[in-house]
Amino acid sequence: MQEIPPNQVVTDKFPVMSIGDTPHVDKENFSLRVFGEVDNEISISWKDLTSYPMISITTDFHCVTGWSRINDTWEGIRLSLVLDKVKPKGHFVMLHSADGYSTNIPIEYAMMERSILALKFNGNPLRPEHGGPVRALIPYLYGWKSAKWIVGIEVMRDNIPGFWERRGYHMLGDPWKEQRYAEKYDLLSIINIRKRRK
Repeated sequence: MQEIPPNQVVTDKFPVMSIGDTPHVDKENFSLRVFGEVDNEISISWKDLTSYPMISITTDFHCVTGWSRINDTWEGIRLSLVLDKVKPKGHFVMLHSADGYSTNIPIEYAMMERSILALKFNGNPLRPEHGGPVRALIPYLYGWKSAKWIVGIEVMRDNIPGFWERRGYHMLGDPWKEQRYAEKYDLLSIINIRKRRK
């Protein structure tokens, strides 16, 4: 049996985990802004995004709430290709979503080989409830770091917390180290937010 991180349970389901309703992201008017501590800020249209070379990766997905999916195939664009275009000068990245969600990651994780902007899942276009038309996939970290409905990538000098990190989640989120929560967090606040998004 394949090894999974501590206190995770393998499932065939793909639960929808979002902070609110699924936003409608129109490909025709799509714009991915890459900005912040960079030499060359850019905005990428859907046509430009899909002109990047696509790669396929088979990987696991681990949610901080305790479930894991094993050996799914994702297709997309290496995040490093997009970041290389802007010549980043910071050490961290904030991923911004169309629904107002955000999450921070060290830039070295964004530059890793299997960190992608995902457009397809198991051979099909990524469904809206799972972040389509494009979401981040950072398979080295818990799933909340793989922000859905990406519309902005902000390069930062400092490690500023995103949506869940401000509410007590860990600043990194390595599932193998079980970095679910920060040392100090308000568990009741986290539970109440989870209830509201169901």
